[in-house]
Amino acid sequence: MRCVRFGAGFAALVFVTATAAAQPVAIVEDVSDRGAGVEFMDYVSAGKVIKLSTGGKLVLGYLKSCFRETISGGTVTVGTEQSEIQGGTAERTKIACEAAKMQLTAELASKSGAMAFRGKENDRPIGRLARPNFTLYGQAPLVEVARGSTVIIERADKVGERYEINGEGGQLVRGTFYDFAQANKNLVPGGLYTATSGSVRLLFQVDPEAQPGNTPAAGRLIRLQPAG
Repeated sequence: MRCVRFGAGFAALVFVTATAAAQPVAIVEDVSDRGAGVEFMDYVSAGKVIKLSTGGKLVLGYLKSCFRETISGGTVTVGTEQSEIQGGTAERTKIACEAAKMQLTAELASKSGAMAFRGKENDRPIGRLARPNFTLYGQAPLVEVARGSTVIIERADKVGERYEINGEGGQLVRGTFYDFAQANKNLVPGGLYTATSGSVRLLFQVDPEAQPGNTPAAGRLIRLQPAG
């Protein structure tokens, strides 16, 4: 990983359009400031301003640029790919992720009411030649589950491995996310899996070098609901 430190005078160029501002561009991976106005696992959109107190800390995972920012103090303006920091410092690390690709594919499938792939292969192991919709870079997915819905994670290239996650379950983080890491569960590196919720079904691969446990959120996020 490559880390770059920025001082209080750093200002990144932030381009905010009406469309981009309505879309979640980052996820709050950690926050230690009660007055920040955001909480753990909140999505934030471009243009969001977060004010941190002296000593307050915030970790943002950007879904498109795959920057993971650890910010200390100051005023943070969320951008489309990175934040503008005034009066504080930040450590920015580039991680492996395809969260934006996953989110776009899921949104298109949700709007069309269609699965990302169809045919008899849905009823049997798919095989290594199938092209996944996205790649997870952590073995322990962080799965967003809509209230009242069910998400099924199932091995696609072999028979037997299957997880069913209920949106009403008490095991969800903030009532929304099922964290495989918190449940001490990990998928198989290199494995092909399907993620299904209602009419939306996506095929993904776990990177062969993916690590187990609590890795950066943007690299292991599964979101099957429309953005907004």
